[in-house]
Amino acid sequence: SMTVPEIQRTNLANVVLLLKSIGIKNLLEFEFMDPPPQDTILNSMYQLWMLGALDNLGELTALGTKMVQFPLDPPLSKMLVMADESQCVQEILVVTAMLSVPSIFFRPKDRAEEADAAREKFFVPESDHLTLLNVYQQWKKNGYQSGWASEHYLHAKSLKKVREVRAQLEDICKQQSMLLTSCGQEWDIVRRCICAGYFHNASKLRGIGEYVNLLYKLPCHLHPTSALYGLGFTPDYVVYHEVCYTTKEYMQQVTAVDPHWLAEMGPMFFSIKERGTDLAAQRRQDAEDQKAMEWTMQLKQDLEKKEQLEANERFTAQKFKLASTGVRKAAAKKVALQDRSDDSESSDRRPKRIQNKSKGKRMIVV
Repeated sequence: SMTVPEIQRTNLANVVLLLKSIGIKNLLEFEFMDPPPQDTILNSMYQLWMLGALDNLGELTALGTKMVQFPLDPPLSKMLVMADESQCVQEILVVTAMLSVPSIFFRPKDRAEEADAAREKFFVPESDHLTLLNVYQQWKKNGYQSGWASEHYLHAKSLKKVREVRAQLEDICKQQSMLLTSCGQEWDIVRRCICAGYFHNASKLRGIGEYVNLLYKLPCHLHPTSALYGLGFTPDYVVYHEVCYTTKEYMQQVTAVDPHWLAEMGPMFFSIKERGTDLAAQRRQDAEDQKAMEWTMQLKQDLEKKEQLEANERFTAQKFKLASTGVRKAAAKKVALQDRSDDSESSDRRPKRIQNKSKGKRMIVV
């Protein structure tokens, strides 16, 4: 059996973002070599809309223009853009690079307990992302030594790859005139940037170590290797990088977040319910927002129809102009030929004097 092309079985959010940046408007009619399912394209556009890279009309926003400069998944690109605004670029560069390579931890079967103990030394209780950041900073303090990495059950090759990826992303940041700022130990700022990129993967605590995705209502669990697993408490709200399906749906790379951040980053999905809130008023507001969005879409369609009509009129006028020019040229050519014919006939009608040599007389021939 033939292998299904990768474009037909992967997330196309980055591809859609790139096509939008080069001016492709109707992606459903774009001539792909191996066309992906339309649902895949629509889901990718929906994800970009959630992240703020596309507006309600499907056009690229200023945020999307910044995100497209990074060769990363859109959530990671938005993390970097938000880091520039929050002044924690150095930290987010490391987190992004860590998420772009395979796991840096290794756990030999014969020394599993030692590996787990070594890993726990790096744990930052509220975040697996910050745990990765802590690992990199400790490796940096020890001179990027491979021996130190091996002693702490870390893949030295993976860490070197992280350093290379980080350097490449740093060069792109410099090209985009982004300052390489740092927040020091104010890691709550880093968690807020992570929330900005992955608020669509937000989950709420439902039981001991069990969460439910707020958007899709899917159950998910903390992985036993997570820094948040086995603590004395579990946070009420978290965001995760991805879900791994094994015996359960395990969340990978989890970070605790403030619910107010979710309402701020994803107001179209989340809101903070205050005491005394009028639910009827909230529903009316949602209905008005929906009507406004529908009106905007109708306005866009009307503008597109108007532009199409104007383009057709211009094309018709240009075609008529060319036809008129051709008729005038043909008429002028016909007149010129007629003038030449008249001149020829008049010259033939002129009397000619012929000398009759034999008789020495002149004859006039008409």
